Amino acid sequence: MTPTAEPDPFRFFDLSVVRTRRLGPSMVRVTFGGEALKDFAAGGRDQSLSLFLPQPGQDAPVVPVDAGDSSAVFAAWRALPDDVRAVMRSYTVREQRQDPNEVDIDFALHEDGGPACRWAAQAAPGHRVMVLGPAVADNTAVRCRPPEDTDWVLIWADETALPAAAAILEWLPAGMRARVWLEVPHAGDRLDLRTVADCHITWLVREEGAPSALEAVSAAELPEGTAYAWIAGESGSVKALRRHLVRERELDRRRVTFVGYWKRGVSEDGLREEAASSPAA
Repeated sequence: MTPTAEPDPFRFFDLSVVRTRRLGPSMVRVTFGGEALKDFAAGGRDQSLSLFLPQPGQDAPVVPVDAGDSSAVFAAWRALPDDVRAVMRSYTVREQRQDPNEVDIDFALHEDGGPACRWAAQAAPGHRVMVLGPAVADNTAVRCRPPEDTDWVLIWADETALPAAAAILEWLPAGMRARVWLEVPHAGDRLDLRTVADCHITWLVREEGAPSALEAVSAAELPEGTAYAWIAGESGSVKALRRHLVRERELDRRRVTFVGYWKRGVSEDGLREEAASSPAA
């Protein structure tokens, strides 16, 4: 008997903007809707997806979804001219709701931001996008997975990872101890975050001269017990903080989830090229 192929946990969804809301000087929330969302199944926490945006002058992103499975679609997408194929960027699902089916994605805005930043700043109801997202909730694009024996959680995130950190805080169980550092450009970027965890949040506001991630965490007295760490944001800060946690704080490296969402001076396309050419790729 021929074995039955496992269903692909990810699929393409054609979505459109329902509304936008400015959360602060450096963040805008874009809410998407669409009939396809009835089959969307975010796993919460730091659930990521691939967002495809139209090129300037296009009404919808050009993604050859009829090419076959996701690997075939990506191959066909890469073969398109640079000024035709949709712009692809990775983002976090901030929240999914049903009735009506909606998905929120929070975008960090910068004066020198790239195409996704520019798109989000001008997003309006009816604007169309395509996402490659989860069709099953337990999927590999959810990285935050504290082991069952975790006594407390350490989180660091800059503004690009703030949506994921906020979703993780909402997911943490009641009473779970958490030490959290959130780095943002401006005082107005502080958000009122919901959590039932026993959580101590420190906002590191750059315009106020806040210490770096490494300085802040190095100076902190951390709880006793078995820790799990989730750190995400600028690649250089993430690497320095992970090194500190593993070498100096002696956290088990297998209990540190670290994700470089961006790298200073390098675009997301450049990061993918670096990853593809690395020995570990």
